[in-house]
Amino acid sequence: MVRVQNLTRADALSAVRNPLAFIAERWTPTSRTVQRAALAALVMAVVIVVTGGAVRLTGSGLGCPTWPKCTDDSLTATSAMGFHGAIEFGNRMLTYVLCAAVGWAIIAARSQKPWRRDLTRLGWAQFWIVMSNAVLGGIVVLVGLNPYTVAAHFLLSTALITVAALMWQRTREGDAAPRPLVGKSVQQLVWFLVVASVLLIAAGTVVTGAGPHAGDSSEVERIPVSWENVAKLHAVLAWIVVTLTFALWFVLKAVDAPQGPLRRTRDLFLILLAQGVIGYVQYFTDLPEALVALHMLGSCLVWIGVVRVLLSLRERPEAVTDLPGPATASALTRA
Repeated sequence: MVRVQNLTRADALSAVRNPLAFIAERWTPTSRTVQRAALAALVMAVVIVVTGGAVRLTGSGLGCPTWPKCTDDSLTATSAMGFHGAIEFGNRMLTYVLCAAVGWAIIAARSQKPWRRDLTRLGWAQFWIVMSNAVLGGIVVLVGLNPYTVAAHFLLSTALITVAALMWQRTREGDAAPRPLVGKSVQQLVWFLVVASVLLIAAGTVVTGAGPHAGDSSEVERIPVSWENVAKLHAVLAWIVVTLTFALWFVLKAVDAPQGPLRRTRDLFLILLAQGVIGYVQYFTDLPEALVALHMLGSCLVWIGVVRVLLSLRERPEAVTDLPGPATASALTRA
């Protein structure tokens, strides 16, 4: 048994003043632990999107008709609220699980030796996005599932996934300045892919806002456009993204690029193909709830794939500190 050091009054005051520094002085996580913490935050960022979709698809968006309480008189869902109240309140509770995952990532990054400030900042960026999106989620309920606020809610979740994916990647890299692995023309092609993917996701939110799954059985405002026409535009953008991805893979092979960008591009292409199949099947089968939920998961995976392709275009080795050689050391000793 390892004896636990007794905490003094000074230790308690230090923990209150700066709890992260207090923990960092007493715990040094391994690199693998930091990576797992960042991955847990990323996984939870995706899970909260999928469960949020489940709230909408089951018509439970107003299962808790107010916010921050579930009802005017109760913080939690009551038995009288039934299935919809349980679904909506359960999704709200998952926000705390997401906060715990992000908190673990922040603590692990802050406690790592040597301390990498960039990782800690990425962790805190996730925390503030989660807080902002929680408030926006409350506004969504208070305005009766207005489709524009629902779209903003999803886009802010996508921003969270972006930062979480970046932090996860950075935990597996060094802290030196990035070095490009491909030329400028390839980088420009990837940025075209990124822009097209952003437009694809944005068009998807319009399809959601205009489509039949409003999130509640009552009359909910919808975006006043034909969802079928927007879905066709969404499909065109999807084909553009697929074409750009295939073109990128072809160019990377032609310039004999490293295996990292090639593998990431291949993975993205496979995800896009699976997502395309799901998209077309759900369109021709009148948007069944299960396929729509799977399509939302696919949207998250597509965006993570795009971010990973972008980040694979450079490498960041470990920063090397110049140490004095034997001759320099001897000169310093003589001085």
